[in-house]
Amino acid sequence: MTQPAKGPASYFPSIEAKYGRPVGEWKDMIRASPLTKHMELVSWLKADHGLGHGHANALVAHTLAEDSAK
Repeated sequence: MTQPAKGPASYFPSIEAKYGRPVGEWKDMIRASPLTKHMELVSWLKADHGLGHGHANALVAHTLAEDSAK
């Protein structure tokens, strides 16, 4: 049986449903942004792309964690 997603990834299905873009597309946008700080990226997603705080925070946290693990 598959374990349900935990942490930031648990938001991904609702992010895709609400905003109509796959999570990979959001992550690509975050990586392409000249911004590097967590809260700057969250604020940018909220202001320029209309994401809610929790969704923006989850995307940024997951993306930055992935990138730091490389």
